[in-house]
Amino acid sequence: MDTEQGQSGVRSVRRALDILSLLTEDQPTVLLRDMVEATALPKTTVVRLVQTLEQYGLLWATPGGYTAGPGLWRWAHLAHTSWELPADTQKLLRELAERRGETANLMIRRDIHRVCVAQQESPQPLRHVVRVGDELPLWAGASSKVLLIGATDGLLQRVAAASPHGVAHAEQLRLWADEAAEHGFAASHGERDVGLTAVAVPIRSQSGVVVASLSLSGPSARIPDATIEEFAQDLMEVAARIASQGFAHPLGPRT
Repeated sequence: MDTEQGQSGVRSVRRALDILSLLTEDQPTVLLRDMVEATALPKTTVVRLVQTLEQYGLLWATPGGYTAGPGLWRWAHLAHTSWELPADTQKLLRELAERRGETANLMIRRDIHRVCVAQQESPQPLRHVVRVGDELPLWAGASSKVLLIGATDGLLQRVAAASPHGVAHAEQLRLWADEAAEHGFAASHGERDVGLTAVAVPIRSQSGVVVASLSLSGPSARIPDATIEEFAQDLMEVAARIASQGFAHPLGPRT
């Protein structure tokens, strides 16, 4: 019975999160009927979940539907405080993006995904943008190759299994990670987004563990092969300066 109750509780949490995830910048308000349609849950179940979320201030009823509630402010403030980078690091990212004219990103690994924890957008009208907090797959991309340096065979197999290429892709992932470790940087050309090129380098802890990736990305037409090593050198210098600042969070070592 305890096991069944636990599974039921986890299921309810997932359903509640599914409802909250319907709220986006493009859709800040959601109607009850749209929640029912999107989740494929019985209306009575959705109503019960919505009422619980309202009680905790996570949803707020308006004439146009439900929107994010004031209770989320506390969590948002906590997340912002915990993940905000030091001012000196933000300045380095800003200068890097301005100097190279492309978008600069800091990413960390979370299990089989990479998460953007900081970004400075390119000053150019046509640019590549990943929002802070976005989760991207680890099976492709320059940052992924860097974040997989030293990865276990088990992790590579799990990443590969989640890719369109299947488990056999683990061999390619190992090759990319080994090359990134040998050269000190990695590059990608349209591996996930057609027409996008990225160059990434590792940020390491004092013990040498890769704790994050620092990258530049933009349209392939603006980052030809001839400029890859030049970008990489600039990135490595900035990564060394970031590492020398000695902050441990959010770029602390991960298991």
